Amino acid sequence: MRIPLSWLRQYTQLPADATAEDLMADLVKVGLEEEAVHRPSDTISGPIVVGQVLSAVKEPQSNGKTINWCQVRVVPEGQEQTLTGKGIDPSGVQGIVCGAHNFEPGDKVVVTLPGATLPGDFHIAARKTYGHVSAGMIASVRELGIGDDHDGILVLSRIGLDPEVGTDALELLGLNDEAAEINVTPDRSYCFSIRGIAREYSHATGTPSTDPATLVEVPETLTGGHAVVLDDDAPIYGAPGCDRFVARTVRGIDPTRPTPQWMVSRLRLAGVRSISLPVDISNYVMFELGQPTHCYDLDRITGAITVRRARAGEKLTTLDDKVRDLDPEDLLITDESGPIGIAGVMGGASTECSDTTVDVLVEAAHFDTVTIARSRRRHKLPSEASKRFERGVDWNVAGVAAQRVVDLLVELGGGVADEAGTDVGTAPEPVRIDLPARFASERIGMEFSDELITRALGDLGADVERAGADFVVTPPSWRNDLETKEDLSEEIARLVGYDKIPATLPVAPPGRGFTRTQQQRRRLVQALADAGLTEILAYPFATKAENETFGVAEQGAPRPAVKLANPLSEERGWLRTSLLPGLIDTAKRNHGRGFRDLALYEAGLVFLPGDGVLGTAEIPPLGVRPSEEVLDSLYDGLPDQPLHVAGLFTGKEAAESPGATPRSWDWADAIDVARLAGDVLGVELVVSQGSHQAFHPGRAAQFTLRSGEVVGYAGELHPKLLAQLDMPARTVAFELDAEALFGAAADVVVAKPISTYPVATQDVALIVDADLPADSVRAALTEGAGELLEDVHLFDVYMGKGIEPGKKSLAFGLRFRADDRTLTADEASEARAAAVALAAERFGAIQR
Repeated sequence: MRIPLSWLRQYTQLPADATAEDLMADLVKVGLEEEAVHRPSDTISGPIVVGQVLSAVKEPQSNGKTINWCQVRVVPEGQEQTLTGKGIDPSGVQGIVCGAHNFEPGDKVVVTLPGATLPGDFHIAARKTYGHVSAGMIASVRELGIGDDHDGILVLSRIGLDPEVGTDALELLGLNDEAAEINVTPDRSYCFSIRGIAREYSHATGTPSTDPATLVEVPETLTGGHAVVLDDDAPIYGAPGCDRFVARTVRGIDPTRPTPQWMVSRLRLAGVRSISLPVDISNYVMFELGQPTHCYDLDRITGAITVRRARAGEKLTTLDDKVRDLDPEDLLITDESGPIGIAGVMGGASTECSDTTVDVLVEAAHFDTVTIARSRRRHKLPSEASKRFERGVDWNVAGVAAQRVVDLLVELGGGVADEAGTDVGTAPEPVRIDLPARFASERIGMEFSDELITRALGDLGADVERAGADFVVTPPSWRNDLETKEDLSEEIARLVGYDKIPATLPVAPPGRGFTRTQQQRRRLVQALADAGLTEILAYPFATKAENETFGVAEQGAPRPAVKLANPLSEERGWLRTSLLPGLIDTAKRNHGRGFRDLALYEAGLVFLPGDGVLGTAEIPPLGVRPSEEVLDSLYDGLPDQPLHVAGLFTGKEAAESPGATPRSWDWADAIDVARLAGDVLGVELVVSQGSHQAFHPGRAAQFTLRSGEVVGYAGELHPKLLAQLDMPARTVAFELDAEALFGAAADVVVAKPISTYPVATQDVALIVDADLPADSVRAALTEGAGELLEDVHLFDVYMGKGIEPGKKSLAFGLRFRADDRTLTADEASEARAAAVALAAERFGAIQR
């Protein structure tokens, strides 16, 4: 909502020197959010005055164009020019070259003198052109930034103005005014009006304000006007589509009369362009009172007006000249010819006021908020009227708004108002709220006396009665958002001042800290971040193909997935069963922006449905609490949602630098990071050759627990899949079931003491079958070496000359240490021999 300051000053005591920033600072105190400042003087300044054309000599040019060499008086005749500067003629008559031809001598125009600046940072100076020194410019509305018309210059008499020569044109055209723009939350629809903002400014500053609705004299009763029928006996959304309709008639207007400049200026600052006198008046009243109105050409209306729902197959051409297919839920304004408007959203073209309109029928109605909101969304027709109706409009202000439009049409349009009128409908029952005396104090955390509560709610416009020690409050008609005692407590706090509420730090409740699972999760994600990976958060949506590829190891194996009833996109209409698709999408987006060296990870839920997922159609309706049996069935139908952790690596492990060539990520890195995840949780992962349809058939590892449960995979993604996804070759990844790791972790991890005795190292190379996993051999060596073995690691794999076909050589480094003594060479050799013996027994390993 944009608030022109000159308009607000009409109903409040806003200081004359207050700026838009000052106004917003005050409105913030009562909970309104500041958005922007609109100040035309920021883009237009300098000597810009009213001038009168004394002469205009037409001079044809060699380029085929004809210009006017004009003499323009810019100070009243007989007075001296007080402005000085290069190009300012002391005589008060400026010589100006003008290419427009829509004026003649005697016309009063807007003259921008040398030294002025126009929108677009266009500086005016005396310059030689077409054989003359043009000392200024006669401006058009586009050049002044007040309209789009560029067919010619602005002739002031054609917009109803006859100012004295030399008048400040910025003040005349309202260009020295400014507007503050605020964000209006959905629950405060009354702030979509000068009426509402004036009241809020009064609350914020403690100064009095005037309700513009009280300045309009409205007849006590209206009868004998245009026939109106409200035909919505079966409301769709719980309330009638229209519960009040006021119709007034003004005859004999002159629609070609220009809209007064003060009204045009205020509407422009409010964000609305001037269209025609009836439309401008309708918009003006809407911004002033918050009640949208509509003006119909009475001669184009056939018979009585009926407010009803649309019928199947009906169409309407709206004011934007588009043909709309109407829905049976749409609320319409109709006459005997059919629809003439979508209620509260937009009128129809068939009854639009035009330059030939003489008699006007004014509508001011009250519509159901949900009905208007749905019609606006259905037809994609946002408008200033629908913005107000779908948030709620004061039921009582409809008659005032209609009378205000009538008064302005009579005053500005020269019309005559009919005494007869129409006002049909039923007023809603007022809301009465019981407010215990101590409720607001206990809710807000500060003491509110009974007098303060009464005064605050009274200032709000509410009717406050005492019921013993408590209160019974009837909110004002313009506050349809106040329904509960909690709402009233919030209003009391807002009007007293949020800054007066004491700041009290809550005391943390006693507890045992994080749960075991929370601690494990934090330890896991922190370890991955410490390892240099960047955490991401991807959408939990996937395609069916992605779930079938990444969610199950064996190609063609069934993978149940949860299908969304209302997905963001039809393609990604399923909940994910793996984290890898989201990581791949993130990597592709980064590649497209030039970031190709990536190490990403995500810890998130996957969705693995069982057989009893509940369909949407079986979910109980709104407003009814389900029974315990229904709730149990709903919970039973939820899919299993284990936490997974996954990582993806592309490019190189470090940035290139002089003298160093960084290494590319490979399958071993993915395996190492997955092992790290097990290590930080105290879980031993058994690594073996794996097979997964999303991974390279020869460069994939499978992770299992000692129990044999498979908990994840790591390695290089399948080359065909990478090509299909337009991902770099040799992209590596891993994914683990973190929930399974948490369950396998010991409750207490006991750290082993660190021995202070020296280590004894020995190496061994074993020849084994080529398809035997190295980890199996390592496990046999560990078991055979016994307690003296501190560490064993593989440091070489060899297949080639000297090794028979079908065999490979695995070289391991063994490190021995005792806790209580220095080992002898014989003790280390004995342990090494035991390790080799067990490997030979199990796998036929031959020492090389």
